[in-house]
Amino acid sequence: MATVINKDIKSASKSSDIVMWLCISLIVILGVWGNIYFSKVLLLYRVLALVGLGVVAILLAVQTKKGKLFWEMLKEAKREVRRVIWPTRQETMQTTLIVVVVILFIGLILWGVDSLLGYLVKSFIS
Repeated sequence: MATVINKDIKSASKSSDIVMWLCISLIVILGVWGNIYFSKVLLLYRVLALVGLGVVAILLAVQTKKGKLFWEMLKEAKREVRRVIWPTRQETMQTTLIVVVVILFIGLILWGVDSLLGYLVKSFIS
């Protein structure tokens, strides 16, 4: 009996998610169409309407199963960013200097190899 109820809940949840995503798609299409249709209206009003429709679409999306999972992922990402040990200014400057020196060194090597190959090709052609 419990499995029948769980299946009914899952199918109802799945169908309500589909309806929500269809509504979100309709809101986005309405926003794009309205922005084109009202192209002669003041830009501020169009931007405010699009922002309003965007907020409604986001609020609907967060109510879906995928939206809830996405919101949880964003919370976890925020927690992880707090745990990151950021380099000090000195470490950043030293690392940047090392990268610049290595790039210049590799650039000089490639320039030398290119010049040598160019010289060899010219000597064979002439």
